[in-house]
Amino acid sequence: MGVISWIVLGLLAGAVAKLLLPGRDPGGFIGTTVIGIAGAFIGGWLSARYLDRPIVNDFYDGATWAAAIGGSLVLLIAYRVLFGHSRR
Repeated sequence: MGVISWIVLGLLAGAVAKLLLPGRDPGGFIGTTVIGIAGAFIGGWLSARYLDRPIVNDFYDGATWAAAIGGSLVLLIAYRVLFGHSRR
């Protein structure tokens, strides 16, 4: 998959992560979108590197989506823990 595909996947993974983990985010919609894109890249890299599950060149592969959504969830949770209490 190309970089554009990973960005699109990240946007969608960020939206799914937001649906699975509702609530206020410190960064709003833009922050959640950036977290989704970063989560897709990091989830894909971790999956290929440490889980011995290489990311295939198929946009519709379930493992690719699971890695992207998982990475987005982890980053969204970490972002909320680190920066969630700064707004009141």
